[in-house]
Amino acid sequence: MVRELVPGAFSHRVAPLLPPPRPNKKLGHPRADDEAEQEAIVLGLRSGFSWEMLPCKQFGLSGMMAWRRLEEWKRTGV
Repeated sequence: MVRELVPGAFSHRVAPLLPPPRPNKKLGHPRADDEAEQEAIVLGLRSGFSWEMLPCKQFGLSGMMAWRRLEEWKRTGV
């Protein structure tokens, strides 16, 4: 059995604290959902590996995007 990195109940409790997504003015990849971002950030923080080594296909976002989202959440006080 695979253990979830971020349980669903936790994701739902944190969701109201997250900043709303900014409108995407550029073309490119669509924004990953908040649950995928949370899991990627938790994996990066728990494992201690370099953000560039995050498996993009598993989470739907790059390691640098996960790091940027973490920084955005820190700036907004999450």
